[in-house]
Amino acid sequence: MKAILIARVSTEEQKESGNSLPAQIARLENYCKNKSFEILQTCSFDESAYKNQREEFDRIIDFILEQKEKIIVCCDKVDRLSRNVFDKRISMLYEQALNDEIELHFVSDGQQINSNISAVEKFNFGISLGLAKYYSDAISDNVKRAIEQKLRKGEWPGKAPYGYKNISLPGNKTDIIVDEYGACLIQKTFELYATGAYSMALLSKKLKDEYNIDWSVSYIDKILKNTFYYGEMKVKNKTYSHCYPPLITKTVFEEVQKVKTSFNKKRFKYAGKPYIYRGLIRCADCGLAITPEKHKGHIYYHCTQYNGKHGAKWLREEEITRQLSYIFKRLKIPKEILQQTVEAMNEVHKNKIEFHDKHFDNLTREQKKLTDMIDNLYFDKLQRRITESEYDRFYQKLRDQLEDINIRLEQLQEADDNYYITSKYILDLTSRAYELFLSSEVEEKRQLIKLVLSNLMLNNEKLVFEAHKPFDLILNSSDNILWRPQGDSNPCYRNENPVS
Repeated sequence: MKAILIARVSTEEQKESGNSLPAQIARLENYCKNKSFEILQTCSFDESAYKNQREEFDRIIDFILEQKEKIIVCCDKVDRLSRNVFDKRISMLYEQALNDEIELHFVSDGQQINSNISAVEKFNFGISLGLAKYYSDAISDNVKRAIEQKLRKGEWPGKAPYGYKNISLPGNKTDIIVDEYGACLIQKTFELYATGAYSMALLSKKLKDEYNIDWSVSYIDKILKNTFYYGEMKVKNKTYSHCYPPLITKTVFEEVQKVKTSFNKKRFKYAGKPYIYRGLIRCADCGLAITPEKHKGHIYYHCTQYNGKHGAKWLREEEITRQLSYIFKRLKIPKEILQQTVEAMNEVHKNKIEFHDKHFDNLTREQKKLTDMIDNLYFDKLQRRITESEYDRFYQKLRDQLEDINIRLEQLQEADDNYYITSKYILDLTSRAYELFLSSEVEEKRQLIKLVLSNLMLNNEKLVFEAHKPFDLILNSSDNILWRPQGDSNPCYRNENPVS
């Protein structure tokens, strides 16, 4: 009789001694030689026998069904054929064997399935299939428990996201560390998008031009939605805190999500043109966006008056730039006042240290207490002292409390680290805002406007606005006679009134 030899390994079993493809084929060939079977074809492949999708095995089944005469199908063991008792392919081969169309020979198991087998032999074959499935199910359970344990410890079980990298450690262990260059790019991506001055397409272009990083819009969107970067892993709708250094704060992440939610693509034909103030200014009369248009070499901004005519005028881009330049010029703080401010900041910063340390210790103790409770809860579940639903409910409650503590610690640490630095940055920015505005490129100009000003509107030919804190205090103080004892060339200016 003719025989078809089937040898299979899966990814896990390739490491098992004596179960490699060559070892299986050698045993099958010796078996056929001893039985005087003619080998019609040898089929060896690497494929899981646990899943329903088995392309290689399907091709072998097709070959078996094409044979016009009775053949022997030889496998080393039952589990080389399948690890799934519900696999319809195995049921079909089993029925063919009982109908004397084929024979199934399992060499190492010493089993033969044909039309003459007894009830005991049928039972043994069913037991072999059941044990094969049990083996795979047990491995699956062990893997799930190992992954759950890693997640509970704050360890990521897969490939590290961009900005981090996987490394190998002695003892066949692995870890994830920060990739310094990649981390800087991730931080830059979040910082730029959080300004609201960049669409994802513009951000993709900027990263390509300045860093030679070719990220698609969809990839940037994936990065901006990844909570891993501020310290949280999400797996199957569950959230875990990871143990790796975060690349951004949760505050920055949430700011980016707000920008993503509020970002609307411009639906008019000029949306792709690099007009400086496109989308930044609205009409004070009707609230519509001010539209830029180019005529005879000059760019004009105007209201479309779509909701009704109200006598809106057109304003050249150079005039808008002049009015905005005047605002940024007024941000400059006199040197003597700047020095007094810096000295006062130093004193306040010193007074904060004692309060910070005490509050930080209290929060750290509460954090450790909640972490221990989560650990104990997990062991209670393993010991079956609580049900799965009880574990999920208590776990989520403790996780929410721990998340609140983590946020407060993050805010406290961020405030302590950045208070003095951020204040000095703002003071430095105000002293150079005018020069920066005049010398910057389009995107940087837009960032500066969004950082300092809000609700920018065009009232006839004049800009009106509100200023973000603390820039509003600086602009309000700039009219004070003590701030500018020599007076100003434009004393009628006020923030809530049009710029002259």
